[in-house]
Amino acid sequence: MTAFFEKIIEKKDESFYIGIFQDNLEKSTWHYHNNFEISFITEGSGKRIVGDSIEEFQPGDLAFIGPNLPHVWIADKDTRTPSKRTLEMVILQFTSNVLSPQLLTFPEFSNIKRALALSEKGIQIIGHTLNEVSEIMLQLPYLKSFERMLHFFMLMDIIGRSDTNKQLASREYLRGRFTTGNKRMEAIHEYLMKNYREDVSLEKLAGMVNMAEGSLCRFFKMNMGITIFEYLNKIKIEFACKLLMDQNHSMTEVCFDSGFNNLSHFNKQFKKNTGVSPSEYRKRFKGA
Repeated sequence: MTAFFEKIIEKKDESFYIGIFQDNLEKSTWHYHNNFEISFITEGSGKRIVGDSIEEFQPGDLAFIGPNLPHVWIADKDTRTPSKRTLEMVILQFTSNVLSPQLLTFPEFSNIKRALALSEKGIQIIGHTLNEVSEIMLQLPYLKSFERMLHFFMLMDIIGRSDTNKQLASREYLRGRFTTGNKRMEAIHEYLMKNYREDVSLEKLAGMVNMAEGSLCRFFKMNMGITIFEYLNKIKIEFACKLLMDQNHSMTEVCFDSGFNNLSHFNKQFKKNTGVSPSEYRKRFKGA
């Protein structure tokens, strides 16, 4: 994704990251990471995809997403914002180390524990909670270290005790998503997720997991039942399915935004993976 993070404050003793994400181009990447993430949209509109949830977003949209849950914000191409950017959001990211299991056993942290559990499916924060949380989010970058941590606890407590949070990803999606206890498989999956739009190098991938190319191919097929490049195409098709649900995306845009180099190959792979052509898939979704 061609974009950048503006780090408002960066200190070695920070327990989490707070900053502003600004995207000046039309493309965003379908991705996931090991952090918890709270994102507050300040500029731009378009589609927010979290797992199998696809919804419109606009300024004021606030989402809390747990670790390893794929997500992307796709800004409208004709968006006209005051800054001329297509997308701007305030992002708070933190790991589970900030809220240790021992800390979460205290009764005062029961709401925070609930907030973390809710984030596993991803939630949109709405209603009166939206006003409270967004106010703190906008303050966080300008607070000093200890004061910032206290406000972070307040923010998480508000999310956890709210009755207006809206679940995003479905249980079916969570059951079917990629999970493994194998560190090498995790590294391969993460690399493919991050680079599905590029020419994936088998040599680089093998070096990354300290295996010979032939051994890597056999190892992957033994674990997944398909080749690395068949799996890569499945990642691309999964994202293409989400893009097809937006009628404003042309078939050519869906093809290239999903990482395919030509329409013919895209159509062939899409039908192979889903059983229908991209245009038929779009018709069925529209009918549903």
